[in-house]
Amino acid sequence: MNATTSDAILDRMMALHPKIIDLTLDRVWRLLDALGNPQKDLPPVIHIAGTNGKGSTQAMIRAGLEAAGQRVHAYTSPHLARFHERIRLAGELISEDHLTAVLDECYAANGSEPITYFEITTCAALLAMARSRADYTLLEVGLGGRLDATNVVDTPVLTIITPISVDHEQYLGDTLSKIAAEKAGIIKRDVPCIVGPQPDEAMSVIEATAARLGAPVIAHGQHWHTFEERGRLIFQDEKGLRDLPLPNLLGAHQTENAGAALATLRHLEMGDAAYEAAVTRAFWPARMQRLHTGPLTAAASDAEIWLDGGHNAAAGQALARHLASLPARPTHLICGMLNTKDISGYLTPLATQAASLTAVSIPGEANTLPADVTAKAASDTGLTASTAETTLDAVHRIVAECPEARILICGSLYLAGGILRENG
Repeated sequence: MNATTSDAILDRMMALHPKIIDLTLDRVWRLLDALGNPQKDLPPVIHIAGTNGKGSTQAMIRAGLEAAGQRVHAYTSPHLARFHERIRLAGELISEDHLTAVLDECYAANGSEPITYFEITTCAALLAMARSRADYTLLEVGLGGRLDATNVVDTPVLTIITPISVDHEQYLGDTLSKIAAEKAGIIKRDVPCIVGPQPDEAMSVIEATAARLGAPVIAHGQHWHTFEERGRLIFQDEKGLRDLPLPNLLGAHQTENAGAALATLRHLEMGDAAYEAAVTRAFWPARMQRLHTGPLTAAASDAEIWLDGGHNAAAGQALARHLASLPARPTHLICGMLNTKDISGYLTPLATQAASLTAVSIPGEANTLPADVTAKAASDTGLTASTAETTLDAVHRIVAECPEARILICGSLYLAGGILRENG
């Protein structure tokens, strides 16, 4: 097959399987075998699952490892503005030529066999990372864990499970125990597992899985602790205490994510430079990211404009806590969500912190929740709600009534991606 750009190949890949999500590893094993099993040639793998905080935790670990002089591959999803964001090779985003080549190779090796977009692109990422030199590979689970396309490495050096909450029930199960069982599917025999703060129901499942596989557990609240004290981050484990700056990623929940990253770096014995870099140098877009350029900020010169891609109840709670900690300023939400999400669970905590919500449909997204449905759900939580055709229209309306507003665009990574493409 001849293709001139990665986008052309990615478009063709979308047609290989009728379902966007279809959890099984059979198709992945088949394609990896056709490619020569690149997953066996990866640099040492750290595998990360969880409901919330996977990306932020990965970003902190990467910042720490790189500060310690390590070359790091990283795989994450979804992307925001460009697909290339999903694959970092030794610290750099994959180039267009390299991405096109590995996608083309995977497409040819797969032939006309059914395979999902995420599965075949994950195989492409593994192929690229196996062929590039690095000291570590950071793999972030796409969905669940047990049957996720990333769960093909027999012996990672470490697994990590960040906080688990209810999300994707249609794929992972309708109880916290069932969801935790899917996430715990990344745990491997005899491989240590770093575990972030968990509800008791989820922790019981994780501990039982680890015990069955003989995997040592390094758990928050048992083996390590992290908290804020006098404007500093305090991390303590069995090796001692570290007094560090607060995470540069905003929100109280980032203290917990930093704890998992620091526990990882401590286990790998990376040293003080790595610990400080993890909390001061990490960058993860669309997680309480302040926008400074683009049409939106130009339309609202006296307003603050923020962007956050959290989209489940736990993310709504974390976001509400952070908004409550900021200096007093009228906060107005612009929200677009997918129709697969618990909109009430997400918006209810935010209703206590916002003066209004303007609902938008997510441009170009078939599974967007219509703006009027989002507005109705917001109104049911007690928010003053309306709709707008576009995010820019919503900004114009908000600043016309409140020029110095704090405007938070929120509800979906897909909405956030469109915003960053236009205002990056």
